[in-house]
Amino acid sequence: MFWPMLAIALGFLGIAVLGVLAIKVFIEAQRLGHQVTRTTERINRAAEDLERAATDLAATGETLR
Repeated sequence: MFWPMLAIALGFLGIAVLGVLAIKVFIEAQRLGHQVTRTTERINRAAEDLERAATDLAATGETLR
């Protein structure tokens, strides 16, 4: 009777540990997703600034001709 109860208890404990690990992975994946979103916004903003600067530079080059 002892061994079946021990097996059930260890099985429950194993499932509980896997649940905690799954929650941690989910939280880290969400954090990574937010970080990717912020980085993408920064890259888009930098690309817009670069495009604006290139347009101004091209206009300046045209006026020098």
